[in-house]
Amino acid sequence: MVSKLRHALQGTAALMFISLSTIILSLMMGLLAVVKRVLPQGGAANAINRGLSFLGELWGSGNHFVLQFYRGMAWDIHLPENLNHDGRYLVLCNHQSWVDIMAMQYALNWRVPFLRFMLKQELIWVPFLGLAWWSLDFPFLRRYSRQELLDNPALRDKDLENAAQACEKLKHIPVCMVSFPEGTRFTPAKQAQQQSPYRHLLKPRYGGIGQVLYSFGNALDTAIDITLHYPAGPPTFWALISGQVKAVSLQASLRPIDPALRGVDFRQDPASQRELKHWLDIIWAEKDRRLEAAANSGVTAASRE
Repeated sequence: MVSKLRHALQGTAALMFISLSTIILSLMMGLLAVVKRVLPQGGAANAINRGLSFLGELWGSGNHFVLQFYRGMAWDIHLPENLNHDGRYLVLCNHQSWVDIMAMQYALNWRVPFLRFMLKQELIWVPFLGLAWWSLDFPFLRRYSRQELLDNPALRDKDLENAAQACEKLKHIPVCMVSFPEGTRFTPAKQAQQQSPYRHLLKPRYGGIGQVLYSFGNALDTAIDITLHYPAGPPTFWALISGQVKAVSLQASLRPIDPALRGVDFRQDPASQRELKHWLDIIWAEKDRRLEAAANSGVTAASRE
């Protein structure tokens, strides 16, 4: 009973703090973004871009503070030594829970550029967060329905061009483009339905990664391969912010991006499509082995960085 009350109080306080910081910083970002859009490209606009990224990372620091407050939560974090805050990365990660983004943010904030995602166009209307995403130039993409594609097959390639245009602003600044190749959170039921060859993963899809590689071309430095593991099982957002999660494991490594995969329309180039699938299959097989090892060993060390 005492434990439930403590978690309820902790979670409520954390939720209020995160909500308040999100509202305040989103409004500040929105104001700066409006100013940036009336300025000519150049020094002043670039300075505002840096300020917007700083506000995003400041928001991440607030979330980091909330999670670091729970001393009973062990963070087993392994990162490459040569990460660059001014770099340009493609981030690949397995998808276990809605808290995956907060876990990545906890480990990577200030070490790499602010994490960005390709988002559905409808998400721009999410209160406050939509404003923040728009201000930070997150790529908003329109997804065409199956019926629209049947009625107009030319739209099949339109989303690639939309992605390239949406990413144009990000090609010239430090950036981390995050992709969850599985496309959805892992569950045993989805694994069985897919007949996935992996014990702890769903089959990776190349579409989202293909869009990033097509859109950014040679602008990306390399890829960061992240493996997330929750020893007690994937947690809920409430469990995380209320301090009920006991351990989180995050392993990251750098992977070179083959020049042959950059700037290629994979839908029109079957050889590049096969090469991309092969690259992902290798990464996913190694990731599955890491998850198997983590499941057998558990988290043994805590990181309070």
